[in-house]
Amino acid sequence: MAVASTSPAAITRALERMARPPGEFNAQRYFRGDDGLRFYNIGTKPIRAFARSIYVANRDRWSVNDAMRFADALIVDPYLETKSVGIEVVARFRRNFTPNLLGRWKRWLSGNHSANWATTDTICGLLIGPLLVEYPALAGRLRVWAKDRNMWVRRASIVGLIPLVRKGMALDTAYEIAQTLRTDTHDLIQKAVGWTLREAGKVDSQRLENHLRSHGRSIPRTTIRYAIERFPDSKRRALLEATRPES
Repeated sequence: MAVASTSPAAITRALERMARPPGEFNAQRYFRGDDGLRFYNIGTKPIRAFARSIYVANRDRWSVNDAMRFADALIVDPYLETKSVGIEVVARFRRNFTPNLLGRWKRWLSGNHSANWATTDTICGLLIGPLLVEYPALAGRLRVWAKDRNMWVRRASIVGLIPLVRKGMALDTAYEIAQTLRTDTHDLIQKAVGWTLREAGKVDSQRLENHLRSHGRSIPRTTIRYAIERFPDSKRRALLEATRPES
């Protein structure tokens, strides 16, 4: 579905026409504690198709900054799908990403406009990750993010590294940030750290095992369980035992 206008009001009207009542698919069930977050229950594929139609209609006259202005107006909307449309459109300009965009995306995170795991991870996967792959030196900036008071910035500090980690890059940074976040008590941070360590383990399983054996007794069990998912059963059992906190 394309829209004649890209104003926030026009995007809202289009999404309202696409909305479906909660039934077999109810997005709310995947979110807890995200007060104020609302849903059209549209689903990922239709949202991506809608975003693509907006991109196709405007790609010849928009720059990445035009796409960012479009997304700036949508990211503040309480509906998950509205935020996603903005992010998806910007992502289609990834060949034109420049380092200054990293700070603008951090403002989305720290302003609590992405105050849920799905929006945060979409920003990481579609925006931050591809930017870091293009400009790997920027990854070091995420060390500071890992100490931020905002939980979504902290989550992005580790999840944003995943595309680099999958290429065998920024492993030192990933392990350093994992150590910084080791004492974080929020389960969404603990799961994010475990997820990233698991990806690092796909590149170098011995390094992950060494890391867990050296530091595992002080790493949250949630992180450990996520990190070791790709090990064989016998190795998982051994690492769970070796990292068990001393009583």
